[in-house]
Amino acid sequence: MQNNSGKEEKVSVLCIISLASIPLVMTLGNSMLIPVLPILEKKVDISSFQSSMIITSYSIAAILLIPVAGYLSDRFGRKIVILPSLILAFIGGLISAFASWKLDSPYFVIIIGRILQGIGAAGAMPIVMPLIGDLYKGDDEKTSASLGIIETSNTFGKVLSPILGAAFAAFLWFLPFFSISIFSLISILLVIFFVKSPKEKAPPVAFKDFVQRVKKTFKEEGKWLFVVFLNGIYVMLVLFGMLFFLSENLEKAHDIKGVKKGFVLAIPLLMLCIASFVTGRKIKGDLKAIKRMILISLVITSISIVFVGFLKENLIFLLVVTSIAGIALGALLPVLDAIITENIRKEERGTVTSFYSSARFIGVAAGPPIMSLLMKNNLNAFYIASCVLGIILLFLVIKFIDIQAIGQQAKANAK
Repeated sequence: MQNNSGKEEKVSVLCIISLASIPLVMTLGNSMLIPVLPILEKKVDISSFQSSMIITSYSIAAILLIPVAGYLSDRFGRKIVILPSLILAFIGGLISAFASWKLDSPYFVIIIGRILQGIGAAGAMPIVMPLIGDLYKGDDEKTSASLGIIETSNTFGKVLSPILGAAFAAFLWFLPFFSISIFSLISILLVIFFVKSPKEKAPPVAFKDFVQRVKKTFKEEGKWLFVVFLNGIYVMLVLFGMLFFLSENLEKAHDIKGVKKGFVLAIPLLMLCIASFVTGRKIKGDLKAIKRMILISLVITSISIVFVGFLKENLIFLLVVTSIAGIALGALLPVLDAIITENIRKEERGTVTSFYSSARFIGVAAGPPIMSLLMKNNLNAFYIASCVLGIILLFLVIKFIDIQAIGQQAKANAK
C-alpha cells in the first residue's frame, strides 16, 4: 500500500486478521445454523423447507444488496460501508435471538432478523476482497496470499460452524442466534481499531461515468467474468446443498446428533479449509496456475459428488467422497477470488467483486431449499445434476477463460 507521498506502507498483520474476521463472522452467521435446523424444526414446529428458508432469506437479502454495497464502497470507501453493515448484522442476530427466546411463534420474526443479517453481510464480506486488492495494489503475490487467508477464514468459519452451532444449541437451542451478534461485535471493534483504508487523492467518479466504466469492463471482459460467476454459484450450490443433506442424514440415517454431529459435519469442511489455504499460498497470481486449478477442481468435484447420494447409508464412504468434494471446492474458492481481484481496475473492483459475491450467494440461497425438496425421493438427481453442471463449466472455462488475453488486459488497466 502506498501513502500520499508515494512511499510504501506496510500492511499490518492485525489489519489482515481484522479483515479475515469479517468473512469468518458472516460465515458463522449462516453456516452455524445448519446443524441446528433439525432442532429448530421441532421447537418452532416448521417443515424442512421452512427451516431451509432461514438460510435462504439471509442469502436473498445479500444477493439483492451486494451490488449496491459494491458501488458505495467504490464511491465512498470500503471501511465506511463495512462498519454499518457489521452493525446491521449485530442487530439482526439480536432480533432473531430474542424472537426465538420470547415469542411463542417466532418464525417470521426470525426471518426478519435473518434478512437484516443478510443486508449486513452484503456490505461486509464482499467488500473485503476489493479492499485487499487496494492494500496490495500492484503486488499480485501478496494479494493472492492475503486473499487465500481471507478465503481460508471463510472456510475455517464453515469448519467451526457445525461444531459451535451444535455446542451452543446443546445448552439452549436459540443460543446460536445470540452468538452471531457477539461475534459481529468483536469484528466491529477489530475493524475500528486496526483497519486503515488506503488514502486516495483522486475524487470520487460521478455515477454516470462510473456506470459507463463498469459497462465497458463487462463488455471487454464479460465472457470470462460470466464463467467465473457461474463457477461461484456452482461451488456454493453444491456445498450448501451437501451440508444441508448431511445435517439431516446424520440424524435420520445414522442417529448422530448434537456436538458429535457437529464434529462429523466438520470433517469435509476441514478438508475444504486446508485446500483453500494451501491453494491461496501456491497460486501467487499466476494465471496459468489459476486456470489449471479451476479445471482440476471441477473434474474432481464432478467425479466425487455424483456418488454422495448412493452412499448415504455408508457413513465412512459418505465422509470420504464429501471430503474429496470439499478439497476440490476449497481449492476453487481462492483462485476464483484471485482471478477477479487481480485483473479488474481498482475503480470498478468493488462493484465487479460484489457481483461475483452476489452470484455466490445465489448458490447459498438455492442449495438448501432445492435439497429439502429433492431429499426424500430424488436425492440422486441433485448430485447427478451437479456432476453434469461441473462438466459443462469445465468446457466453458476451457473456451472462455483465455489467460493470455486476461493478462494483457490487466496490464493495460494498470497503465
